[in-house]
Amino acid sequence: MLLTIDVGNTYTVLGLFDGEDIVEHWRVSTDPRRTADELAVLLNGLMGMHPMLGDELGDGIEGIAICATVPSVLHELREVTRRYYGDVPAVLVEPGIKTGVPIMMDNPKEVGADRIINAVAAVELYGGPAIVVDLSTATTFDAVSARGEYVGGVIAPGVEISVEALGVKGAQLRKIELARPRSVIGKNTVEAMQAGIVYGFAGQVDGVVQRMKRELAADPEDVTVIATGGLAPTIVGESSEIDEHEPWLTLMGLRLVYERNASRR
Repeated sequence: MLLTIDVGNTYTVLGLFDGEDIVEHWRVSTDPRRTADELAVLLNGLMGMHPMLGDELGDGIEGIAICATVPSVLHELREVTRRYYGDVPAVLVEPGIKTGVPIMMDNPKEVGADRIINAVAAVELYGGPAIVVDLSTATTFDAVSARGEYVGGVIAPGVEISVEALGVKGAQLRKIELARPRSVIGKNTVEAMQAGIVYGFAGQVDGVVQRMKRELAADPEDVTVIATGGLAPTIVGESSEIDEHEPWLTLMGLRLVYERNASRR
């Protein structure tokens, strides 16, 4: 089986693949203070619950693919693969890794590894032109050309950042559950905040995507828009521009990158 690990700023998502099928997944908080030993204990605890894996750390794992936006966690995960999975081929997404997607940016090294991995999966699943909307800590929009090139994107504050900012900066406001309210016009403070977040972000997604489509293709209808990220389920149903929802898009991309690089290791 292939273990895929996507380390985000707030959460880390892990997936277990049996061939092309994801058979298990986990979502844990990202803690940059965790050491390699602590991460190994966490992995052992999670994977020990799966019936297709053995009792010992690494049993049943035939490969590992990792991407991380938090450098300190990537460093510790590198140590985990060396110390605890020494005999298992591991691919860490970093400069020099073969993705199959050309990066048409002023400085390709500036682009987050997860955004490139999302583009890899989008090209494989839907072809280009395409836009990936990742609703996570930040909301990112990534554009893929008709030729399968990563051509750039947009970065905006994420849903959770906005919810926390309202709770901190608003003297009479508080943190709320991120859920669809009964109506756009809230009947109480919580519903008013929920409406502002849910419908406000849906409007942001639609507005940004519409502008990106016009730059990306002669016919905007040719562009496939894919949503992913932990907060996507809340926004997808309110957006008129999203065509597909792929919650495991990054993990799928990691599987593809692993397959393209494991033979070179």
